[in-house]
Amino acid sequence: MAKPIIPSAAPRAWFVVLHEFTPGRWQIVGEVPRRPGLPARAARIQAVREAIGGDPAPGQGYAAVLRNEWRIAAEL
Repeated sequence: MAKPIIPSAAPRAWFVVLHEFTPGRWQIVGEVPRRPGLPARAARIQAVREAIGGDPAPGQGYAAVLRNEWRIAAEL
């Protein structure tokens, strides 16, 4: 009898973190793995913190986009 195949752990999602350096102009800061167990908003905030090494300064614009969504958007 063949052994059952045990699926490996699901691949982790990653965020692409962006910084708005002037209104409407964005720069990639880095890519950060998504923390499992956090709600979406909290996971995005945590991704920004990890990418910049702390909390953003007041008035600084940051965004965290799931890497797979980033790739899909770039295909248009």
